[in-house]
Amino acid sequence: MIMATLSSSSPRNTTRSNVAVLKSLLTTTLRIMTTDNRIFIGSFMGTDQLLNIILVNTEEYIQGNDSSRFVGQIMLPWRLVIHVEAFDQQNLSKGRAKDTGTIYALI
Repeated sequence: MIMATLSSSSPRNTTRSNVAVLKSLLTTTLRIMTTDNRIFIGSFMGTDQLLNIILVNTEEYIQGNDSSRFVGQIMLPWRLVIHVEAFDQQNLSKGRAKDTGTIYALI
């Protein structure tokens, strides 16, 4: 299970901890839901100081619509993100996507 939490200890330790969490997620498949009812599934490649998320090999889905489209490499502004989930890489390679837990959830 992949689960990220934000630390509330000293600022220096918090920064190191959060950077370590982000590094551990590199190349992990993420499912990101946005405020405009879209879902993006792609490999996490990084972020910036504003927490914009970079995904590669990404598919875009619209909630309520069964079709998808390949969008390749994208950057999602954090302000549009509602929910982020990580997938278990072992089950993906076997053709079974498994929701391994919420990384961040915004309401």
